[in-house]
Amino acid sequence: SIGIEQGELTDDMTIVDVRRAGPFAQASHMLPRAQWRDPAQVANWGDAIDAAQPTVVYCVYGHEVCRATALRLRAQGRNVRFLRGGIDGWQKAGLPVTPKEVQA
Repeated sequence: SIGIEQGELTDDMTIVDVRRAGPFAQASHMLPRAQWRDPAQVANWGDAIDAAQPTVVYCVYGHEVCRATALRLRAQGRNVRFLRGGIDGWQKAGLPVTPKEVQA
């Protein structure tokens, strides 16, 4: 399945925050180790994802944005899945997040 559950994330996966620019700008937290990429620009940054590297993308609720982004990246031959429930579900489950300012 293209969707992945919270408990299936492993330390060897690359995590990409693909929340739209507006919601991301207003957000205060990210998943640990995540890097933000603008989903509207996926055609420009998709090639930078290592095809051999398992990658998980997430958005706010785990619906259209991250699913569409995952499908586009998979069409480019990338090993990408999306996080079911997004960061909203992640936080509701009490899982750890990182303040956005800490991100490089």
